[in-house]
Amino acid sequence: MTEKKQGNEEERPAPPATGSLPATSWAVLGLLSFGEELSGYDLKKWSDWSLRFFYWSPSFSQIYSELKRLEKAGFATSRMVAQDTGTRDKRVYRITDAGMDAVRTWAREAPVDPPVLKHGPMLRLWLGHLLEPEQMREVLAQHREFAEKMRRRALADVEGAKGKAAWAYPTLTLKWAERYYASERDLADAMLSDIEELEASGRRDGRGDGRGTRP
Repeated sequence: MTEKKQGNEEERPAPPATGSLPATSWAVLGLLSFGEELSGYDLKKWSDWSLRFFYWSPSFSQIYSELKRLEKAGFATSRMVAQDTGTRDKRVYRITDAGMDAVRTWAREAPVDPPVLKHGPMLRLWLGHLLEPEQMREVLAQHREFAEKMRRRALADVEGAKGKAAWAYPTLTLKWAERYYASERDLADAMLSDIEELEASGRRDGRGDGRGTRP
């Protein structure tokens, strides 16, 4: 299937169905869509700067696996670049016109999956009748510390991205991440207060004997 162009423009293959690649491939292709030649190291650095806050913190092996998939699909090309410092040459990747069409179509037309909450501290809270109160408080305190650390990192990355017009929307996403982790920090504080109220009432669970009951 091809797209017909007006006048003397060439015909080129139409973008494939948006479901033909996994979401991780679209994430890597999205990084390339900002228009620069990037090495695997660059992609890792950029994903750690933005994607890790809300979607994915890939390993190098995952990144290179996705790049091979994208090259095979015709959505990216690569070339070797000589280094001046005596280190070995590096391979850099660039998005193709077909790749840009494909990721644009995916971003505009693919269904947006709702977030799936896989929350370790909440699971542990759910099993709170099996823990000592101090253990549960420690779990929530650690989660609060983690959330505040992530909030500060996201905020710092927002500050570092100021003035970079090409990263306007990723910067907005970092602001979302900063607000999200602030809410997780505040929820941990609220849960710590709720546990204190539960202990003050003398009831740790539905039966008061540490075993709990199902709804």
